[in-house]
Amino acid sequence: MPETVKKKYLTAKFLSCMIAKVTVMNKILEQALLYDFYGELLTPHQKEVYEQFILDDLSLSEIAESAGISRQGVHDLIRRCQKALEGYEEKLHLVERFLSVKEKVREIDGILDEWEQREQDPEAIRKKLREISDGIIQEL
Repeated sequence: MPETVKKKYLTAKFLSCMIAKVTVMNKILEQALLYDFYGELLTPHQKEVYEQFILDDLSLSEIAESAGISRQGVHDLIRRCQKALEGYEEKLHLVERFLSVKEKVREIDGILDEWEQREQDPEAIRKKLREISDGIIQEL
């Protein structure tokens, strides 16, 4: 009996840890995407510090030392950059549109793969593809 309880506990703890790691990775990917789309709107100094933190994965202390500012200054600068990038996305929705179009292109690929494997009715495939392409055009 204790072994079963231990397994459940370890499994729950493991899952909790994995979920936390995935959440952190998603946040990093989100910030990298925002930077890809809106990074040019930051000042050169902001870009340099933000790149070191997000893309180069340097610590606040390492960035502070190389930039000649305090660790708190680096932290504040990164937070301001994140807020600015998130604000641009709230107004422009470029990342959201990009991800939506990317998903629709995956749908198109899936439909084409299915058609190649099963040789479905070309008219039904054409109709599905037309619906997806119309959705993409509306988003743009």
